[in-house]
Amino acid sequence: MKKSLLLYNVKAGRGKIARNVDALTEIFRQAGYDIRPKLIEFGQNPFDGDEDCHLAVVCGGDGTINYVVNSMKSKSLSPVIAVIPAGTANDFAGALGMSRNILRAARQIARGTIEQIDCGVVEQIGRGREKDIYFVNIFSFGIFTTTSQHTPEGLKHRIGRLAYLVAGLKDLKNLHSIPLTIATDEETFEYQTLMGLVFNGETAGRVPLARNASLRDGVFDCLFLRKRNPLLSACDMLLYVLGINTGAVRSLRTGTLTLTTPVSEDTDVDGQRGGKFPMRVKCLHGDLNVICPSDRAAE
Repeated sequence: MKKSLLLYNVKAGRGKIARNVDALTEIFRQAGYDIRPKLIEFGQNPFDGDEDCHLAVVCGGDGTINYVVNSMKSKSLSPVIAVIPAGTANDFAGALGMSRNILRAARQIARGTIEQIDCGVVEQIGRGREKDIYFVNIFSFGIFTTTSQHTPEGLKHRIGRLAYLVAGLKDLKNLHSIPLTIATDEETFEYQTLMGLVFNGETAGRVPLARNASLRDGVFDCLFLRKRNPLLSACDMLLYVLGINTGAVRSLRTGTLTLTTPVSEDTDVDGQRGGKFPMRVKCLHGDLNVICPSDRAAE
């Protein structure tokens, strides 16, 4: 049996993971895994002392998965990854088909199969000392997209995904456009945008914005919201969510995206800080070995 770790965020799932560590560990041991639970201490690499780990079962939300993936990349490690969703949105786990029930998700992993899943990477151009930043679900910038970074954990625990809406409403006072130069695999163009979304996965906050996206196709599905007045821009995005494109949302598919702007703008990867412009965003096809369920959860 190869060495496995159950990496868990003690705050995830309102403490549900911490209360069920023994039960989760027992499911894997009964399935023949030599697994050891290990609490994630943010600010420390969870693979310190466990560089020979073969399987990392990550218990947490998209931010926790992001932290683990960047931690293993910083050590040039490539363990098999599995995900037990215990965050607020769990977009990556949803795209994999994982059950929201943590014990069922553990059983899905125990009888699942390893698949090659795409991973995104942000390369900050002209910042030689800056490390590359990896993401599993979405890279974004502009209005609302950095909301998750400053949504209080306590609020998320109390009202779940509604916490993002509350924090997002406060972001309206920062409404502004971003003059952007966008270079894809096939074209280069200028765009005045309020928001940019680069999807590896399918959803943002479980909202299905990239309906044709796949974690296995080697390309990103990108959306750029053109600047209009606040009311029209809100209507444009709402209509897009409903499946109606007003022409104010530009969509494209590409494996590489170079983004340049003269303004200083925050970015986001999976709810974490995503680096500074200018940058190159690349899809690493099949870069992650991930255990996927043979029975995709219909939840």
